[in-house]
Amino acid sequence: MAQYDFKKITVVPTGNDLIDIVLSRTQRQTPTVIHKGNAISRVRQFYMRKVKFTETNFTDKLSKTIEDFPRVEDIHPFYGDLLHVLYNKDHYKLALGQLNTARNLIKRIREDYVKLLKYGDSLYRCKSLKRAALGRMCTVTKRIGPSLAYLEHVRQHMARLPSINTGAPTILICGCPNVGKSSFLNKITRADVEVQPYAFTTKSLFVGHTDYKYLRYQVIDTPGLLDRPLEDRNIIEMCSVTALVNLHAAILFFLDLSGSCGYSISQQAALFHSIKMMFRNNPVLIVCNKTDLQTLEGLSGEDLKLVMEMKSAALKTIPGQGGEAANDQDVLLTMSTITDEGVMAVKNAACQRLLDQRSERKMKSKKMPTVLNRFHVAMPKPRDQKERPVCIPQAVLEARAEEAAHEERKTEKDIENENGGAGVYSASLRKHYILADDDWKLDILPEFLDGHNVYDFIDPDILQRVEELEREESAVEEDGGDFEIEDEDFTAEAEKDLQEIRKRKKLLIQKHRIKKSTAESRPTVPRKFDKDRKFTTERMGRQLSSLGIDPSRAIERARSRSVSRKGRKRERSVGGDGEDEMEIDGGLDNKKKLRLRSRSMSRSRSVLSQRPLGEVVPGEGFKDSAQKMKAVTMARNATKKRNKDARRGEADRVIPTLRPKHLFSGKRSIGKTDRR
Repeated sequence: MAQYDFKKITVVPTGNDLIDIVLSRTQRQTPTVIHKGNAISRVRQFYMRKVKFTETNFTDKLSKTIEDFPRVEDIHPFYGDLLHVLYNKDHYKLALGQLNTARNLIKRIREDYVKLLKYGDSLYRCKSLKRAALGRMCTVTKRIGPSLAYLEHVRQHMARLPSINTGAPTILICGCPNVGKSSFLNKITRADVEVQPYAFTTKSLFVGHTDYKYLRYQVIDTPGLLDRPLEDRNIIEMCSVTALVNLHAAILFFLDLSGSCGYSISQQAALFHSIKMMFRNNPVLIVCNKTDLQTLEGLSGEDLKLVMEMKSAALKTIPGQGGEAANDQDVLLTMSTITDEGVMAVKNAACQRLLDQRSERKMKSKKMPTVLNRFHVAMPKPRDQKERPVCIPQAVLEARAEEAAHEERKTEKDIENENGGAGVYSASLRKHYILADDDWKLDILPEFLDGHNVYDFIDPDILQRVEELEREESAVEEDGGDFEIEDEDFTAEAEKDLQEIRKRKKLLIQKHRIKKSTAESRPTVPRKFDKDRKFTTERMGRQLSSLGIDPSRAIERARSRSVSRKGRKRERSVGGDGEDEMEIDGGLDNKKKLRLRSRSMSRSRSVLSQRPLGEVVPGEGFKDSAQKMKAVTMARNATKKRNKDARRGEADRVIPTLRPKHLFSGKRSIGKTDRR
């Protein structure tokens, strides 16, 4: 049977909100302009469209609400009775009936006023009829305001109901308040139900799920029950009664042997006998909880007799399990949620009872004979009188004997349980590999690395080559740790120069590393900001001379470039002829034109000095110009969508237009259905 999802019910608006929604939609989605000079047929059609559109919106909203709420007669009896307990089934039906009546009245108003509008003789008469029609529809909607508010309250409460699958195998926990029902649910499931040392902590149904023999079981924790007549029970207790009466489940009746719950064993036994008629052919287990405080054997004679009577009554609730056959059924269990003693045994017993009952029902069904006819158990006949015992190879027997001599043989399941169980321990699939060295079993060798198959690059002589490299490195370390230039004519002066070169090289490397790690790695400072005169032609000449290079040509080239740069600046600022000078003296407009012209000239020169887009510069990492152009195209395509959305980056938010189209576009005429 399918589960019911009450969370999908649409929010029910209040009466005033529903009127605002419908009238706003009518104003936005129908024409709003009509003139006196229009033909009377056009005027009638204009206002008839208003009335019809308003009625359609009211009807759709009310129909959606009526269809979303479930019919009490169509859902499972458990949910039907639960709705009756929580909200009163009569009030629920009455509210939905009022919505249905309002929907029919609005349809009738629309029919009446459309007939009147067909014979309207003027613009004023048609407009008055339209206002009257919309006013009566709004009046009907206001009258069902209390029903809409009640249904919204019911919807919110139904959305908080637990999702119980009425067809799944279920374990139902019941008993007096504060006997340990919620603690047991938290132990066997992942539910987190509040547990407190006072009565009626649980005020509604709570659901958890557990597994047994590859099947999923749902466990329902019910509020505590008191031994009193049905008409005196409150809403919290009636939730438990509803679950007991309507759900097919294995019922666990919890019994507090210690009496710390506030109720004696006699009171709890009286409660059991008063509700046992509700179990209705369901398997029942008596669970004696809190054995850490009081054991079953330590009870007095009267209390023990009451417990045994409850056990016999639990057996009689199931047909076919009375008399001697009932003695074989283990329906009396003990446990303690504090010490976890017997908790899993109770869960397994309840699940097994459900499995047995399920199998028994299937065996009694009408389909079982047709299924059994399809099975045939073949029993082979012996072909001679010769005996053929089981043959186990000698090697296997020796291996088993050797393992038994050392220690008891362990299966992979035993090893898994010793190392944390399933989900914690992962069995090694390489432990039985036959290799030259057992330590190789745990070596990690990737099959693929950087998109290549590793085994294609394995050198069979790799160990020999590694040994040769190690011998070569050891020889270098014995000679001093550095390679020496072998030359018979290497003099002491040359040796001194070589040491000086190596020393300067190390200093340069250190200086470069320091410069790279500090702020000195910034771009070169322009000359006009070089206050300390660090970057001059004289300094460059001294450095080139120390390296043995003639600096004269380099100094000349640097001076010529600086002079030409100054000359260009002077030409742009002064002007070439008298007309330019007159323009400069002319005013601010001429100065602006001259400034724009100088910018365009400099921009054109900079564009001419740029490289072609497809030219490959060393260090960019491209193979050829075709590969570079392909990369540039991919980069442009990647930023195209972002640029289209007017975003600076991936994390930039898009600010939509602040002027909605339906408020600032032109109004529609009668014959059009889209905006202009």
